[in-house]
Amino acid sequence: MYEARNRGAEMTTERQGILPDGEIGRLIEAGAIRLADPAAPNQIQPASLDLRLGSVAHRVRASFLPGPNFSVETKLRQLGLHEIPLDDGAVLETGCVYIVPLQESLALPADIAASANPKSSTGRLDIFTRVITDNARSFDQMPPGYTGPLYLEISPRTFPIVVRRGSRLSQIRFRRGNDVLDDAALIALHDRVGLVKGAEPRFSGGLMLSIDLDGGDGETGLVGYRAKRFTGLVDVDRPGSYRVADFWEPIRRGSRPELVLDPDQFYILVSAEAVHVPPDHAAEMVPFDPLVGEFRVHYAGFFDPGFGHDAAGGTGSRAVLEVRSHEVPFILEHGQTIGRLVYEPTAGAPSRLYGTALGSNYQAQGLKLSKHFQAP
Repeated sequence: MYEARNRGAEMTTERQGILPDGEIGRLIEAGAIRLADPAAPNQIQPASLDLRLGSVAHRVRASFLPGPNFSVETKLRQLGLHEIPLDDGAVLETGCVYIVPLQESLALPADIAASANPKSSTGRLDIFTRVITDNARSFDQMPPGYTGPLYLEISPRTFPIVVRRGSRLSQIRFRRGNDVLDDAALIALHDRVGLVKGAEPRFSGGLMLSIDLDGGDGETGLVGYRAKRFTGLVDVDRPGSYRVADFWEPIRRGSRPELVLDPDQFYILVSAEAVHVPPDHAAEMVPFDPLVGEFRVHYAGFFDPGFGHDAAGGTGSRAVLEVRSHEVPFILEHGQTIGRLVYEPTAGAPSRLYGTALGSNYQAQGLKLSKHFQAP
């Protein structure tokens, strides 16, 4: 079982919310976040920490949760098929499940919890990832006081990938309390800083987002991409290395602004709204909402402080959507609600915001594939 460590008052302020980069750095210094190797450049983001793969991948028969009485290592001995060394790079095949010990481990204070999600580029490559801990009853969640190792479940869905020790597919964020804004607070925040540009905001358990299947990309009419199947490899550590046409089919505006989702296909689409995350907040997109349809709209749902922000105020960036239908074909129509964005305050100001200062790949984005593909 995890241990509770009551060290929170020594390392962080008592403010509730998502911990900013400075507080993450202090957690590392105090040993609450343990790094097998020194921190990599830009590993600490404005309000999150990138997680790095270790030296071996375990191919397993199936995904699993260890439950309250088992460690992940125990389950690996039961379910493991073979081990794949990662130091020199290795191919992870589509349709397979791998468990990789991460270079980061935790000894959290009693008042700080953590949660994880895939990085944006991971989601846009249709790589399904989830963090697992010892004794876990749920994925991607580390309760207050958790002490122990972290593991990443990896299952490429569309493209076979190359990974190695140090590759970053997932990120973790830390919080004190649970201070998600309700709709009244969101309306007040929008009135103060503007959360949506170019559209009238709608709030219902978060900021509602809709799909753009009509605007297109200028004269080209490009509204999305459909992933090709049976492609070559994608090396996750080689940005700007692959031709779009080798991996993606463009989707252009048709006579009707709609799209039929094939349940066997993966799509990159974009929101109609340009959204803004102010510097003192972070946001998360609900990845699957059965109220709006039987499809998933986002794997990598965390938006760091400063997304869509500039010094003059929020100019907004559109949310790229990683879409996969479930079981049956599903028709999306232009303007249809596809998900919601929930906001949470940070527990302090980040030293740097998401954007050009960090070399962020998706600031001021429209419809955009992952950083691995060459600009059209």
